[in-house]
Amino acid sequence: MHPATFITTAFGKVRLAVVALLMLAWPAVAQIPNGVIPSGVGVNIHFVTGQTEDLDMIAAAGFKFIRMDFAWDATEPKRGEYDWNGYDELTANLEKRGIRAIYILDYVNAAYEKTVNATHPFTHEAQQHTASPRNPESIAAFARWSAAAAKHFHGHHILWEIYNEPNGFFWKPKPDAKEYAALALATAKAIKEAEPSATVVAPALSGFEWPFFETLFKSGTLQYLDAITVHPYRDPRMPPETATPDYKKLREMISKYAPDGKKNMPILSGEWGYSTFAHGVSLEEQGAYIVRQQLVNLLNGVPLSIWYDWKNDGHDANENEHNFGTVTFDLQPKPAYIALRNMVRELDGYKLERRVDQTDEKDYVLLFSKGKKRKLAAWSTVSPHSISLKLTKTTMNVGLLPVYIEVSN
Repeated sequence: MHPATFITTAFGKVRLAVVALLMLAWPAVAQIPNGVIPSGVGVNIHFVTGQTEDLDMIAAAGFKFIRMDFAWDATEPKRGEYDWNGYDELTANLEKRGIRAIYILDYVNAAYEKTVNATHPFTHEAQQHTASPRNPESIAAFARWSAAAAKHFHGHHILWEIYNEPNGFFWKPKPDAKEYAALALATAKAIKEAEPSATVVAPALSGFEWPFFETLFKSGTLQYLDAITVHPYRDPRMPPETATPDYKKLREMISKYAPDGKKNMPILSGEWGYSTFAHGVSLEEQGAYIVRQQLVNLLNGVPLSIWYDWKNDGHDANENEHNFGTVTFDLQPKPAYIALRNMVRELDGYKLERRVDQTDEKDYVLLFSKGKKRKLAAWSTVSPHSISLKLTKTTMNVGLLPVYIEVSN
C-alpha cells in the first residue's frame, strides 16, 4: 500500500501516492533568506507612512519582505542633515507584522548635482532632471548618506540596495555603467566600514544586461557586496521558467570576477512581475506566474523573489503600469493574491530539495521537505494534461497553476 497523499488546489483535495526523498541543504549568507518558504517571498510597495490596511493584507498573504525606495532627497533635505522619521515609522510597522525590508538607496539630490537635459524613454521628449550622483562630491555625499542610514537602522535586518535600474531611465541624464560602478563601489565600501554587519546588494539591473554587469564586476565592487540583484522582466509570452539560462550565465559571470570566498554569491530577484493590462497576461496567468516565479527562482538557487507590484497603480485596463498588482487599486484581491497566499499556506516551513525528473521538460515537479514531511509542487508550462510520476505508478493532472501534493508516511 502506498503512502496516503493529496493534491491540494483551490477547489479541494485529490488522493494520490508518492514516496519520500532526501533533503538538500540551503546555504545561508549574511541576512539573505535561507530558502525556507516564505522567508524569501516579497513584494514591491510605493508608500512610506500610513496605509496600515495595505500592510495588514501584505502580511496576511504571507509576504515576508517589501522593497521600497529609500529616497535621498527626502531623507537629506539639507546638506548633512538627515531625517529618518518616515522610514522609522515604516520599519516599525513592518516589524510589527513580521516583515523585513529591502530599502533602495536612490535617486538624486539637487543639493549635490546640477540639472541636466534628458530624453524621456517612451515619448522621446526632452526633459530636465537632477543628474544622478556621478561627480566626486555627489558620490561622496551619497556614500556618506547611505552609511549613515545603515548605521541608524542597525539591528533591523534591512537589505540595502544601491540604486534602482541604473541601466535604464532612472540614471540621469542617460545610463552609464562606469558612472554607476563608481557610485556602487564608494557606497558599498562606506556602508561596510560604518556598519560591518549591514547587508549590501546591487545593482538592481533591469534585465540581464551583460556588458553593464561586467563593467560593475570589474570595478572591485563585488568585494563589498553580499548578493547580486537583478530584475528578470521579460515579454508576457515568456513565463518565469525562461529565466533559467539567464541565471546560469549570471552565476558564471559572478564566479569569474568575484574574489575568493564570494564565488557563490547569491543572486536575488529584486523586482519582477507580469501586468494584466489589455496586452499583457490574463488574471489567471498572473496568478500562476506569481507562484511559479517564486518556485522557479528557488530551483535556480535564488532565495529572495520580490514581485512587482503590491497593488494596481490605477484603473486603466489599457495602461501597462496600472496592472501589475496582486490586488486592485482599491485593494480587492486578484487571483495572484489568492494564489500566492495559497502557496504560502501549503508550503509554509518547507525547503526545496530538488526537481523530480519528468519525461517532458515542460512539466515541473519540485520536491520540498519540512522535517520528515514531504510535499510536491507540480505544474506545466503548456495546456493542462496528465503526467506520470516516475517514482510511482500514479498519474496526476497538471496545469498552469501549481498544485501541491502532501506526502505522509
